[in-house]
Amino acid sequence: MNPNFVLFLALFPLVAFVFSLLIPSREEKFISYYSIFVLGVHLITTHLVSLLWLIGTEETIPYVGPLIYSTDNVDFYFSFMYDLITAMFSVVGSILAFLVLVYSRVYLHREKGYKRFFNTILLFYAGYMMVILSGNFEMLFAGWEILGISSFLLISFYRERYLPVKNAFKVFSIYRLGDVGFVLAAWLCHLLWHHNIQFTELTHLASEHISLISATLLGCLFLLSAAAKSAQFPFCSWLPRAMEGPTPSSAIFYGSLSIHMGVFILLRTRPMWQLSPYVPVLMFVGGIITALICNGTARVQSAIKSQIAYSSLTQIGLMFVELSLGLDFIALLHFAGNAFLRTYQLLVSPSIVSYLMREQAYSTFERNNFLERWFPRPLAKGLYVLCIKEWNGDYLLESLLWRPLKKAGNFLHIMLTPFGITTLLLVSAGLFTYMNMVKDSVDNVPHILSLLLAFFGLLMVLLSFSERTHARTAWTLIFANHVWITAAVSISDKLSWTEIMVYLSGATISWGAGTLLLMYLKTKEKALSLKAFQGHVYEHPKVAFWFLICSLGLSGFPITPTFIGEDVIFHHIHENQFGVALCAALSYIIDGLSIIRIYSRVFMGPHIKITHEVSNRSA
Repeated sequence: MNPNFVLFLALFPLVAFVFSLLIPSREEKFISYYSIFVLGVHLITTHLVSLLWLIGTEETIPYVGPLIYSTDNVDFYFSFMYDLITAMFSVVGSILAFLVLVYSRVYLHREKGYKRFFNTILLFYAGYMMVILSGNFEMLFAGWEILGISSFLLISFYRERYLPVKNAFKVFSIYRLGDVGFVLAAWLCHLLWHHNIQFTELTHLASEHISLISATLLGCLFLLSAAAKSAQFPFCSWLPRAMEGPTPSSAIFYGSLSIHMGVFILLRTRPMWQLSPYVPVLMFVGGIITALICNGTARVQSAIKSQIAYSSLTQIGLMFVELSLGLDFIALLHFAGNAFLRTYQLLVSPSIVSYLMREQAYSTFERNNFLERWFPRPLAKGLYVLCIKEWNGDYLLESLLWRPLKKAGNFLHIMLTPFGITTLLLVSAGLFTYMNMVKDSVDNVPHILSLLLAFFGLLMVLLSFSERTHARTAWTLIFANHVWITAAVSISDKLSWTEIMVYLSGATISWGAGTLLLMYLKTKEKALSLKAFQGHVYEHPKVAFWFLICSLGLSGFPITPTFIGEDVIFHHIHENQFGVALCAALSYIIDGLSIIRIYSRVFMGPHIKITHEVSNRSA
């Protein structure tokens, strides 16, 4: 089979998305038929490619494209592949995406965000195809980031309401938490093999050049990313919150495709983690716990979409169990069956509600065919209360993750005072002076200073994340983080001016344009506080759109110069600088959260002016 077919499958949805942005919003019929036509063509092509692959040798088909950017340490290029895993995910994804778009054409008729919905679905589908067709970690992470931002935009589709915007940020924060494991795993892979790893060579490299410790560490990092992406224990609680978006987006995102990306990651990286005896055990235990918890929780939910969400998580937990036992083909079949079933259930859920209301009104007999009827009564009641509370999953994540981050940022706000800024500058100047004095006699000084500068960069982004008053201050602190991280890596491993310019050019342009947009908005409005949602997208939709573009550029959205620069930065971090790598990874993750928080607080949610209609918080 011609490898160019693989390139077409990967890039055609992305090109179609770009052209969809040019369609006027008032052309409702045109945008819907255009999107259906695009996915119809892709559906036919996907099935033809899979048929040609089955008729042929059924071997892995790689595609390595031209270089996008190259240095002494890293080569950045398009890399895709096609195998059994890709074939199953692409066939299922193309069918379900096409059906959901056909359903949405009528379901969302005359919605204010009609064009925005179809644009975002095309963006999501482009990211999905980039993930499953990726041939190396760079392409996979690019698609991974596209899935994250499209997820945020679809959950917050009803952006004039409080809960959709708040829950969209919650889901995005879990996605970014999973990115920590993925970024560190990709960095460790580069340290082990010193070049861009192709998935086609993963089995050979892992079997001959990886130790038990490395396999265990890589497996745990990939398992963290997969668990966060597929809402496995302890991240189960975010999936029902993601159902705030329209029913079609819930069906394609959290019923069928995006929620199974954790299963795909584990399938793709099996040659690494299967060499460790500990990772399959963790995977098995996590899958069993998820299946037990979510099965009970699904049975006590009062909302139909929450019932479907927890039921789907139960099945995905069983897929993790199957993967831990080496039953990859069974897991692939399980994925296909669960995806089709959950999509169907979510699409018909509005009519099911009326049916269940009639059943509850006329069915008065007690059902005794439940397992818990054999439990002791105190145990049954205790389990019931825990399932009603969803096993306190939200409280666990809030108390262990986000609350400590906020407290750390609030404590560090003393740095924003003139005294704190002066002290920081003096300490930095003293460190650089001391480095120049002792660099010839002490070998570890550059590494120590690199760690300190990376830690200062992490402090900047923590301050931005906890900023509650000034939007421009939080925005500038994110740019300062990029500068500190660049300085940290430059000390221990000299970066060329070309590499620095590639990295900082995208961040500088995005920061400057975003600052001008915030200044313009400040002249039109009294204040831009981050204490509550402002909802300025009502009166300034164009400003909101361009600020979103700046936010994506500053956060390193694929494939901006910042995204390529971040990849270059990590390739310059050595194996004895795990602290620097951890600070850099946390900085990139938290700055994405802070950027999306600034955008959502300034432009989304109920409007701050009482002259506009404002929905209830519970709406």
